[in-house]
Amino acid sequence: MKEKVPFSKPYRSENEAKFIEEVLLSGKTSGGGKYTQLAQNFIQNQIGGNCLLTNSCTAALEISTLLLDIQPGDEVLMPSYTFPSTANAFLLRGAIVKFLDSQVNHPNMDLDHLEELISDKTKAIVPMYYAGVSLDWSRLNELREKYSFYIIEEAAQAFGASYKNQPLGSFGDTAVFSFHETKNISCGEGGALIVNKNEWIEPAEIIWEKGTNRAAFKRGEIDKYEWVTLGSSYVNSELNAAYLVAQLAQSSTWLEERKKQWNYYFEELYCLGEKGVILPQIPDFANHNAHIFYLVLNSSEELKALKNHLSEQGIDALTHYRCLHKSSYIKNKYEGKQLKNAERFESCLLRLPLHSDVPMDLVISKVLDFFKAK
Repeated sequence: MKEKVPFSKPYRSENEAKFIEEVLLSGKTSGGGKYTQLAQNFIQNQIGGNCLLTNSCTAALEISTLLLDIQPGDEVLMPSYTFPSTANAFLLRGAIVKFLDSQVNHPNMDLDHLEELISDKTKAIVPMYYAGVSLDWSRLNELREKYSFYIIEEAAQAFGASYKNQPLGSFGDTAVFSFHETKNISCGEGGALIVNKNEWIEPAEIIWEKGTNRAAFKRGEIDKYEWVTLGSSYVNSELNAAYLVAQLAQSSTWLEERKKQWNYYFEELYCLGEKGVILPQIPDFANHNAHIFYLVLNSSEELKALKNHLSEQGIDALTHYRCLHKSSYIKNKYEGKQLKNAERFESCLLRLPLHSDVPMDLVISKVLDFFKAK
């Protein structure tokens, strides 16, 4: 029986259990306490803006829609090759979502075709950073200045990544991050909202606290709190926050280790270009966080064959998103054109396992064996 090589495995430091035990002993496990504040301070110091820890990246997206006052009929542009949460947050508010194709050489949305989808109803653009890789912010900012739309950075995969040495999460009106178990830095379930507009800081906090001014009450600024506006239960627990603080303290070390692994994959598998396989391409302006290492195969049949070959060796390699415009929920309502690049990534992109316990040489040798046998 071959030992299983899982696709993903959370990192662990020496302090997760210690910090969680401290929270349990305190008897105060709901959100907004010491560890929530420590996590928020760490993220703010790294990215800037104002940070609110949330129970998911999806929650941070939903807060953003309320801050933008998304109304029925507002148009929101985003890539088709992304997770459903990106669209759900806006559709729940009655927005019209327009999907963009991916770039030819990268799953990120293609800015060359963004302008043709912008109309006088366009309220927001939601760029998603696939694999923690930035898009070209100089181009996107030019369009923002020309058309005056909001930008929400969908940075679920991008904690620790940057554009020209400026942290991702610091460019949009808001930004959202994920600390799900599958991310580089995790707390089981969790996320963060970055608010980069000063006038939105207080409203964001109220929405975050179920539409009440409870946070101000806890700080002693008012003698009782009340329902102020629409909101929901978006606060993460102190238990998750304690776990996350332990992770954040090691984030720079783990990122450095992960980049070494990513680079080793790239160097050893670079020869597959001769077989028509496309490896991840990183623009000069982007400093990525090594969140995903993937191969783009020549066909869906080749992908399935390689995936099965690796599975037989106990190696868990995974495909990724189904294009949102082709999904069962939206396909009968979609009126846009075919998105060929996004559909190619859906059919041909295969992710290799990447975490601290991956036997890199084994995975690489099995991938190369597959192509030698062809």
